[in-house]
Amino acid sequence: MKNEKTITALNHLIELHNDRIEGYESATNETREVELKPLFLRFARTSIDCRAELVLEVTRLGGAPAGGTQIAAKFNRIWVNLKTALSNNNQTIILGSLEQGEDVALKSYTDILKDGMEYLNPAQQRLLEEQYLMLKLDHDAVKELRDKLLIEHD
Repeated sequence: MKNEKTITALNHLIELHNDRIEGYESATNETREVELKPLFLRFARTSIDCRAELVLEVTRLGGAPAGGTQIAAKFNRIWVNLKTALSNNNQTIILGSLEQGEDVALKSYTDILKDGMEYLNPAQQRLLEEQYLMLKLDHDAVKELRDKLLIEHD
């Protein structure tokens, strides 16, 4: 059924956003780097907004929105690395871990957009493309900040 594949794909992204929200809220609470807190909160807000749009679409399609997280091995390793970096208070390592997490999020969107042409309607494709761009902005902000720190420490 066409809606079933769409709902499954959108629920995958909802779980991804649940992971990001949980991870960034945890990072906000654990970091001693005051300048990183607003960045973490901004990234959590991006996922809160994206998740809300995805939940509406899954509901509109007659599905039940995912409520949990993926806690996929790759994502879990990234958050463990981030937690370790936060405890060591090393901004470069923190930002490197964040960039890895953002890479995972972008790849999830890319894969669904590439494979979803058969089951996503044009409005859903636009929604995911817009969300991808928001996540790309988050990714690029992390990369820019990390690169700036690397240059400053050379």
